[in-house]
Amino acid sequence: MRGSPPKALGFWHTGFGMSLPEFRSRRWVWPLSVFLIVAGGISAAAQSAKSVTFTLDFPGSDPSHYMISVSSDGHASYESNGRIAAGSEPQSDDFFRLDFTPSQALSVRIFELAKRAHYFEGEIETRKRGLASTGAKTLAYKEGTRSTQANYNYSPLPAVQELTRTFQSISATLEFGHRLEYYYRHQKLALDDELKRMEEMAKSGDLEELPAVAPILRKILDDPTVINVVRYRARRLLLRAGKEDSAAGQ
Repeated sequence: MRGSPPKALGFWHTGFGMSLPEFRSRRWVWPLSVFLIVAGGISAAAQSAKSVTFTLDFPGSDPSHYMISVSSDGHASYESNGRIAAGSEPQSDDFFRLDFTPSQALSVRIFELAKRAHYFEGEIETRKRGLASTGAKTLAYKEGTRSTQANYNYSPLPAVQELTRTFQSISATLEFGHRLEYYYRHQKLALDDELKRMEEMAKSGDLEELPAVAPILRKILDDPTVINVVRYRARRLLLRAGKEDSAAGQ
């Protein structure tokens, strides 16, 4: 009938078998078990991730400090104080941090080597005296509440030696990427020498994780204002990184 007051909205509207005003005024208390399940899921996910971290401090080298951390959840980070130009005064661009996604093969290898090194529990330093210093190194492992680490200059353990070489090669690659980014923005004429050195080190097997610097190599390759010899070097490195079709540009 016209002018009649509207009927209260029923269960079909709220879904709880009550009118909308009653639904809005009702206090809801969720069971504690719901919160425990959610919190437990988050906690389990956090504890399931493992990480291996390598730190080097070597005054007089460049960089004199860097740290690389690789996590089993597919993330990795790098930070260093590497300088853009050797012998130059520190600049704001020298303090470098990069988050990247390591290849699955690299991640598997790092965690397998950490396992073979007993997750750095106990002494991993050589007992030999009189060895030259190659920098203060630290390897650390973390998994949930478990946390272990060891400091060394030189280790006789093959797994530790391989981890050291791997992390140093990753650092070399990422430092090249850091300098290439700077030169691309500010000094393109310096790109040729830098990429030439990078190619030589890649051929000798001294670089790891070239895909991590693929974005800057791609920028250089795709920029027609960069001279062709430099672009060809960038393309060869992309091919080596598996980020370029070998038929492209033929």
